[in-house]
Amino acid sequence: MTLAVRSIAPRLFIALALLAAVGLLSRTSTPADAFPGLNGKIAFTSGRDGNAEIYVMNADGSGQTRLTNNTAVDESPAWSPDGSKIAFESSRDGNYEVYVMNADGSGQNRLTNNPLADFGTAWSLDGSKIAFTSTRDGNAEIYVMNADGSGQTNLTNNPAVDQFPSWSLDGSKIAFNSDRDANFEIYVMNADGTGQTNLTHNLADDGWPAWSPDGSKIAFASTRDGNLEVYVMNADGSGQTRLTNNPAFDVLPAWSPDGSKIAFASYRDGNEEIYVMNASGSGQTNLTTNLAGDGFPAWQPLRPVSGDTDCNGNVGIPDVINDLLYIGGLPAGACVVLVGNVNCLGGVTITDVLLEEMYIAGLPVTLPPGCPAIGT
Repeated sequence: MTLAVRSIAPRLFIALALLAAVGLLSRTSTPADAFPGLNGKIAFTSGRDGNAEIYVMNADGSGQTRLTNNTAVDESPAWSPDGSKIAFESSRDGNYEVYVMNADGSGQNRLTNNPLADFGTAWSLDGSKIAFTSTRDGNAEIYVMNADGSGQTNLTNNPAVDQFPSWSLDGSKIAFNSDRDANFEIYVMNADGTGQTNLTHNLADDGWPAWSPDGSKIAFASTRDGNLEVYVMNADGSGQTRLTNNPAFDVLPAWSPDGSKIAFASYRDGNEEIYVMNASGSGQTNLTTNLAGDGFPAWQPLRPVSGDTDCNGNVGIPDVINDLLYIGGLPAGACVVLVGNVNCLGGVTITDVLLEEMYIAGLPVTLPPGCPAIGT
């Protein structure tokens, strides 16, 4: 599918058109959201077997393994927040639809069924919703649906192109890309579609927003320096800073679940490869080294142990402090919303803090049936 068809736009990134021309894979999907947790595998799309398929590899680039095996295009993987499933887009039914599969590639099921294109997925933190882009209304709009494919609803309702959704940590906001101001900018809206606001305000084109796992920053790609580079900004649009500086295209940023690294796609070696860098932009390293095109990186979140709110592998006093900060509405550890609710009763409360303190002190802790033990 060509870029123009995928985006249904009267004017698109010139740079994106070039990407579509020189790359094996299509280029209009969404960088995967990062969810707080420990760093797992990296899913990506590769054309090494003659068509675009979903692959997975270890975070150091080893163990590259194909998950899909289909004559159609399978691309743009997005991990569920618990790391057990991957949403992706596929043309196997004649047009682009949203599919989901297990982390090992089994159980591939279609979620959308529309004569026009549905693509570019982003999960909500609780795993109950999936945002995606659809052209079913004649132009690209951001939709949301339940994780089983039901309840598909248009959020943006704008005659311009709206695409590339990325969900915030707390589930209250969705960042996306829109050309409603005559060029592509990064916008943010409430999860119900209200409050759509421009964050970047730049004469160049800005695209592919990716929210950091702690919700404080948004990575994106921009042409403001003459070619596509990876940038980062605060969640309110302030502090826009370039991370890559290369004459080739650097695109599709994807955060690691612990927030320390950003994977991205780069053409600096003559074809598209998956790179990784520190969140500061340092240490840029090629992971794939393949003659075919490798793109659309997405990092698997591994759920930290129950109560490990700072994602460091154990439960201690800093985790209690994180819970207290979170309860008080202050910045806290990246994993607090995932594992701070140690009694599994919903939300992080003083009761969870007391249970963590009992665990740290070596006292017996009783939890509801089916709730994971603290420290596991």
